[in-house]
Amino acid sequence: MTEPRDVLHRLTAECHALSWQLYRVSTELAELDRQLHSPAPQFVPTAPIEPAAPMGPAAPTMGPWAPASMPARPASPTDLDPKPVGVVGDSGWIGKVLAVAGVAVTLVGVVLLLVLAAQAGILAPQIRVAGGFALSAALVGAACRLHSRPGGRIGAIAVAATGIAAAYLDIIAITAYYQWIPAAAGLVIAATAGGAGLALARRWNSEHLGVLVLVPLIALAPILTGDVDLLLIGFLLALSAAALPMQLGKDWTAMFAARTAAATLPLLLALVGIGEDNRGLLAAACAVGAVLALVSGLVVLPTTSRPAAIALLTAAGTLPVLAAGGAVDQVPATVLAATLSLVVLAVIGVHRALPPVVVQVFSALSAVAALIAVATAFHGSLLAPVLLAMAVVVAAAGRRSGEARWVATGFGFVGVIAYLDCVAPDTLISATKMSSADTVSTLIASLLVIALVVVMARAYALADNTNPANTPILAVAGGALIGYAVTAFTVTAGVAIGGTGGGFLTGHMAATLCWIVMAAALLRYALRLDDRGNRTWAITAGLALTAAATAKLFLFDLGTLDGMFRVAAFIVAGLLLLGMGTGYARSLAQQDDR
Repeated sequence: MTEPRDVLHRLTAECHALSWQLYRVSTELAELDRQLHSPAPQFVPTAPIEPAAPMGPAAPTMGPWAPASMPARPASPTDLDPKPVGVVGDSGWIGKVLAVAGVAVTLVGVVLLLVLAAQAGILAPQIRVAGGFALSAALVGAACRLHSRPGGRIGAIAVAATGIAAAYLDIIAITAYYQWIPAAAGLVIAATAGGAGLALARRWNSEHLGVLVLVPLIALAPILTGDVDLLLIGFLLALSAAALPMQLGKDWTAMFAARTAAATLPLLLALVGIGEDNRGLLAAACAVGAVLALVSGLVVLPTTSRPAAIALLTAAGTLPVLAAGGAVDQVPATVLAATLSLVVLAVIGVHRALPPVVVQVFSALSAVAALIAVATAFHGSLLAPVLLAMAVVVAAAGRRSGEARWVATGFGFVGVIAYLDCVAPDTLISATKMSSADTVSTLIASLLVIALVVVMARAYALADNTNPANTPILAVAGGALIGYAVTAFTVTAGVAIGGTGGGFLTGHMAATLCWIVMAAALLRYALRLDDRGNRTWAITAGLALTAAATAKLFLFDLGTLDGMFRVAAFIVAGLLLLGMGTGYARSLAQQDDR
């Protein structure tokens, strides 16, 4: 049996150790608080409070007690002196800014050495080029040595970027400015040198190194070539392609943006000022840039944490293809845009694991490319039916897809604008004779407008995330489109068959009667609906269409139609309205009886 006094001594020792431990924690917390709230913290050591002596003997234990191990010696106050606190807020940004400035200034100096010195006749060309390569090699070697030293990473990245970019500028100079080697050989050498230099970025795991190489070259390379020409485009496309393997498995969004800019900006500038003789080569360069952008996006997407940004940058890389219609011939521009639309659509269909935001961006890109292809290939009265047909197909095929509904809405909106441009309201007010092609196009487009409204209404009803507050607005817009399309169809058909006299009047009479028939169909449809809300909207739409037909009958037909056309319009319309009222009342009575 252990003596009570031994138990008391052990408990006293444990309490003493616990006191020192609490003192250490309190001291460290106080020091942390001073570091966070005071720019110049001061430390005042405080002696620990000795634990109070026990007031009396401990109560005897009721059973056997295993001896506890003695605690370790508590730390003395001298071991708790705080370490010096560094300067608050110094995150190294000053060094980074100076390093970036050094990169820019040095590369400008290299350009001055290669171009302006040549214009001034200073040094021989061989000496200037050799000096540039020697400077590049020295900078890369110094960067490798600096990187191995403590605190030398920022400087090493800046120095290496300067050396790599200077070497690339040298290769551009001997190819484009001095013309010592053929363009094809220069592009191969440049791609090899750029890839080898940017491999250092992957080895050092530094996105900043890649960005510091790419961005200055975008700005300084045109100075060496003298203009934004096909050779400059080739060099920057080669650089962008050579930098792609460095991004494998890396989440480097800034470098992806720099690569995209390097390939895209020269192409967009060239589309503005390219000559007549190089349009075919420029179209091919735009295609290469689009392929590079899409491949890059698909390669980087699996490892990125910002899929939306990568998708948008990928779409931006295809802008030269979308804008090619302003600089290249109609056929190549149409083929480029249509191919881009189909390829992006195939990517969406094949890669089922794409994030939803990427699918949305790529769907919009495919739709815009298809719209541009159609607008480039078709003009005049052919544009409206083609766009409306595309809208109907997309809406019917993807009625349960939100992306498909938006794409169909876009096609339909542009198609309706083109339709209204061909069938303006003044052609319905006064008789207008159209050509055979325009007549057929108008008739087909009118039917497609009606089909589009019906299909979109069905897709809207099947959608889950629709806003009920938008239903009245969409219903009014759809009804107005159907009424306009019906009138355009009947009037155009009447003029085509009966001429601008009787045919025009017959067309308007038929339009009024068609409006009343559609109103009757809506009321009949409302009686079959079980849902009270849907029934209310159907009845409201039918009554509104009836009111519109009656207003047209009195405000337009009464003054425009003459003779038997006026008589027939009023008699037939009145009989239809009587039949509607009688049939609707009878149907309600039958429902009440059941």
